[in-house]
Amino acid sequence: MGTAPASSNPKVIRIHNARVNNLKNVSVEIARNSLTIVTGVSGSGKSSLAFDTLYAEGQRRFVESLSAYARQFLERKNKPEVDSITGLPPAIAIEQKTLTRNPRSTVGTTTEVYDYLRLLYGRIGTTICKHCGRKVQKDTPQSILDTVWSWDESDRIYILFQLTTKEGLQQELDNLVTAGYTRVMIDGSFDIVDIQEEKLPSGTSADKVFVVSDRLLLKKDDDTKSRLFDSIDASYKQGEGRMAIRNVTQGETHFFSSSYECAYDKTVYQEPEPRLFSFNSPFGACPTCQGFGRSIGIDEDLVIPDRTKSIRQGAIHPFKVQYTATLNADLCKHAKRVGISIEEPVASFSTSQYEWLWNGDREYHGINGYFKELEDKSYKVQNRVMLARYRGYTKCSYCGGSRLRTSARQVFVGSKSIPQVVLLTIEDAAAYFQSLKLSKHHERIAGLLLKEINWRLKLLVDIGVGYLSLDRLSHTLSGGESQRLNLATSLGSSLVGTLYVLDEPSIGLHPRDTQRLMSILHRLRNLGNTVVVVEHDTDIMRSANAIIDMGPRAGELGGQVVFHGTIEDIEHDEASLTGQYLSGRKSIEIPQKRRKGNGRFIEIIGAHENNLDIPRLNIPLGCICAVTGVSGSGKSTLVHEVLYANLKRFNGGYSGIVGKCEHIEGMTEISDVEMVDQSPIGRSSRSTPVTYTKAFDSIRETFAATQAARQLGWKAGHFSFNVPGGRCEACEGSGTVVVEMQFLPDIELECETCRGTRYKREARGILFRDKSIIDVLAMTIDEAYEFFKGMKRVTDRLQILRDVGLGYLRMGQSSSILSGGEAQRIKLATHIDESNRKNVLYIFDEPTTGLHLDDISRLLECFHRLVENGNSVLVIEHNVHVMASADWIIDLGPDAGVRGGKIVCTGTPEQVAKVKSSYTGQALKEVLDLKKSSTAKPVAAKKASAAAKPRVK
Repeated sequence: MGTAPASSNPKVIRIHNARVNNLKNVSVEIARNSLTIVTGVSGSGKSSLAFDTLYAEGQRRFVESLSAYARQFLERKNKPEVDSITGLPPAIAIEQKTLTRNPRSTVGTTTEVYDYLRLLYGRIGTTICKHCGRKVQKDTPQSILDTVWSWDESDRIYILFQLTTKEGLQQELDNLVTAGYTRVMIDGSFDIVDIQEEKLPSGTSADKVFVVSDRLLLKKDDDTKSRLFDSIDASYKQGEGRMAIRNVTQGETHFFSSSYECAYDKTVYQEPEPRLFSFNSPFGACPTCQGFGRSIGIDEDLVIPDRTKSIRQGAIHPFKVQYTATLNADLCKHAKRVGISIEEPVASFSTSQYEWLWNGDREYHGINGYFKELEDKSYKVQNRVMLARYRGYTKCSYCGGSRLRTSARQVFVGSKSIPQVVLLTIEDAAAYFQSLKLSKHHERIAGLLLKEINWRLKLLVDIGVGYLSLDRLSHTLSGGESQRLNLATSLGSSLVGTLYVLDEPSIGLHPRDTQRLMSILHRLRNLGNTVVVVEHDTDIMRSANAIIDMGPRAGELGGQVVFHGTIEDIEHDEASLTGQYLSGRKSIEIPQKRRKGNGRFIEIIGAHENNLDIPRLNIPLGCICAVTGVSGSGKSTLVHEVLYANLKRFNGGYSGIVGKCEHIEGMTEISDVEMVDQSPIGRSSRSTPVTYTKAFDSIRETFAATQAARQLGWKAGHFSFNVPGGRCEACEGSGTVVVEMQFLPDIELECETCRGTRYKREARGILFRDKSIIDVLAMTIDEAYEFFKGMKRVTDRLQILRDVGLGYLRMGQSSSILSGGEAQRIKLATHIDESNRKNVLYIFDEPTTGLHLDDISRLLECFHRLVENGNSVLVIEHNVHVMASADWIIDLGPDAGVRGGKIVCTGTPEQVAKVKSSYTGQALKEVLDLKKSSTAKPVAAKKASAAAKPRVK
């Protein structure tokens, strides 16, 4: 990057004059082999410093060291705007966003646990026949001899081989006599027949005829052993690798084969090897679903789209069609026969009842039987149309969703196969492999493999994702879960001397699990790595070696290092906003009184999606309601899949999967439901905050009303850079053009025609109050508010953006570079602006992600404003300040995964804080008690805050 000064300290990373995004010539030294927290208000430049400067340069240097051919396959980072960076080790970024959309990627493959499982099963796995349950193996004459030699002495045995029928049965019998074999045994009767003197029973098939190669009395002497081996060897050759030994004394027949097959039923299997267990390889993947676990079939969600309906109400959608109406009557009759209620919702059916509904019995064909009849008569057009209507991707019926071919599914280590292991949660899998005992022979082969598997599973449990199953698809994970998995993978690889840059790893973590995360970060640091974390969690800040506080505010008012030092020093720093909150001089106000709501409720009855087991739950309206619980307790399932999906479908226009519940009452109590998340508000460079919030519409109308615009006949559309008219057509309103470079990163250059202004020369010449449309887009929202003062239709919308704390944003700033917190607040602003909308339920999923304590205070003000406008707010949250500010709390748990999904308690924050069995209550009690003490004794509050969590050095 630049030449390191002669006096540079090799124990620090030195950044000199960084100017990326809003950074203002930032120079800072970060100690190596330490844990450094980068904090500050949203938009202050944290990510610009940590990711766009530190990580980008570390990644760029690595990529530049490779060949031009290799570089084209790697993610490229542009050279950051900075004078020099010295002492920079190789860099790894672990970000929030779920990068993979690969439907083959699972938790097991992402964390590399599955790779070790493939090795383990490929090396010491035992194949068990799926038909008879016997061990499958290749037998040799020596191994057969060893088996027979273990039998009791004086046992009478027959050594047999199966008759081959290459030339017909009688011809084969004649050949046997010529070769000296005169006795055969008929399978099933075990009678010996002398084929020289007797005829075989009529109707005897060749595969039932076993030729007696030898008969002997087992004696444990060398002569018998030699004779036995010779007979076995001869039978193996005559039977073409297959033979049997009848132990007459014990009444048992033992079969052997030289091929890798079940010698008893002749089912052939592939020998275990690592690639057999890879669903990404044709060698191991299920031939039906090609390793995806899903195949085209009858989609249950299309056949029964609304499980809250009963059979009588027409829950079975294909049975509602006019010409199939009799099918529903038939179903009702047979359901009564087997004791299944036709009045109860399908969602309340037991597993056996639901299975009967699909598969029926001897007297009723079931839903599957109906579709089989359609397939049998698919020559009729109407049947093909009906089948196509209900087809979709469903669990593969051949492999049961395991993705693997039969040979892989039948290999066991201990008592479980790989498909059974990956169905376990990480916590249960860790317990299984901890208790797994290997033989001495297997210990020598796979002892190290088992040790590595146990180590990685323990890491995943320690990091707080033990509730996830190993077969969980990666793209279904939240950003926080994905980041913690990557963190565990990095720890598992045991790298040293590396720079790790993390983006809020505490996202999605309940306060109970924060201590686990801190121990993982310290372990990463103690291995000899440098850990830089963008974070707002106060507990993690207190455990760090150093804190870099960016600010003092956001956007143009930020981009500076306000403080760099220890936790003790920042608490006494007057300039640091973070220090003011950490010391207790500033705090988020907790309401003195809790709203009781408007007296109306939404009631969820019988929610059973995923791990949920909720008989009845009331959600109050007209207040702020927080859904809490440890990570994996079922919050997202309850709110997204059960509540939001059902409400959205009730209001129309929702075609996604709806969570199972018996019924939801009170859906008419709200006019609409809105989900406000942190997904980007625009992926195009032409999307800006003011275009998204429609504030730009009034500004364009203002310019269109000027005398110069009217003379040109221009309308408001001519001042839009998204449509042809006044925009520059050379760059199509982007202001930049992209030049593609082979083997090099694409270059984004300023448009030569409009000089980056996005507009034609004519548009730039139309002025309002001596400012052009380009000048307005260059203003911050705060500046634009002052400029348009007196024009209510413009300032009203700009004021709302200021209210949510975004006054620092440039009017023309691209939405694609906004942080998650900024994107969510812009969405929030659009809803606050819709003051004429009443009685709407707004759902927020962890809205504090990326927000500083000061930003959270503004966010809560917006929530209160929405409720005061006559709406309801439901928020999924782990932040104790938001929980303490809510009017009502619904706490799920008590733990994660199968141990979660239940209601632990409901009530006001004060009521929940008294519930000792609630982890949320324990966290709330600390905050509420601290708040009480801080009101009485500010100094004592500061000491209590510092002592709340021990600092880890």
